[in-house]
Amino acid sequence: MDINTIPISTMDGKTTSLAEHSGNVILVVNVASRCGLTPQYAKLEELQRTYGERGLTVLGFPSNQFMQELGSNEAIAEFCSSTYGVTFPVFDRIRVNGRNEHPLYTELKKTKDANGKAGRVTWNFEKFLLLPSGETRRFRPQTEPDDPEIVCAIEAGLPG
Repeated sequence: MDINTIPISTMDGKTTSLAEHSGNVILVVNVASRCGLTPQYAKLEELQRTYGERGLTVLGFPSNQFMQELGSNEAIAEFCSSTYGVTFPVFDRIRVNGRNEHPLYTELKKTKDANGKAGRVTWNFEKFLLLPSGETRRFRPQTEPDDPEIVCAIEAGLPG
């Protein structure tokens, strides 16, 4: 399955896909508003502001799979905007594991992390970096968005 053509829903119910960001470096993150890792939103926004004009797009996918997300898209959007000034797209709530998981995550989870492990998303703020070359890199939740390994991979994928 071509990951770029998988339908994804915006918070306001419109259907789109990653193809809308074709040619960009895309950082896909499953986010949550009530998690100990929620402050990563600030670093994700910093990446978007720093590299967005050069071709990075951060995409947030709220998930309540770990019981730490707000109850509605409206509440999530308000939280992201008022607490962290988020300007990058945040999509409709999805499931990242198990029965009824979103097909985007079915494909993303095939990617191995630095330890060679693929499979289940382990927690909120797991990151998948999709490069224009077709390569996907996976970073586990504890890896901060501004970690040098992520920043170097973003910079290497951006146009000169």
